[in-house]
Amino acid sequence: MPGAVVPAIRIQREDFDVAAEIDGLTKGRADIGAVVTFSGLCRDEQGKLAALELEHYPGMAEAEIGRIAAEAVARWPLQGLTVIHRHGKIAPGDNIVLVVAASAHRQAAFEAANFLMDYLKSRAPFWKKEHRADGSEGGWVEAKEADDQAADRWKTPGK
Repeated sequence: MPGAVVPAIRIQREDFDVAAEIDGLTKGRADIGAVVTFSGLCRDEQGKLAALELEHYPGMAEAEIGRIAAEAVARWPLQGLTVIHRHGKIAPGDNIVLVVAASAHRQAAFEAANFLMDYLKSRAPFWKKEHRADGSEGGWVEAKEADDQAADRWKTPGK
């Protein structure tokens, strides 16, 4: 049995390549039977949004994502895990977040990726500011109750 999985966590301004991240996690590995990815993109909000600006506290965001990733590794038999979150001004259509969960079997990879995204949306300390297409600022985006409710479902034993 391979050693404990150490999640790869990056918070960066630069874009990422989803295929390269999958390849980096799986290359030369015969123990991985399933890879589930989630990539979150910036929406244009029906043409109203010119950019989304994401801010974070360096160090704090990495630590919180590390705690979330460690919980995922403890809950599911993962073979690898990568979490990337971008900050800075992000244009519609560009990548914001990536989760790559690898496991011997699909169910664990699906559940771990879903868990990570629910917790990233509700617990990772990022702040989002809208920059509208008309040149105005839309202000800071409020947290959504639906995101908290999605994360709460993982608190039930057996989930």
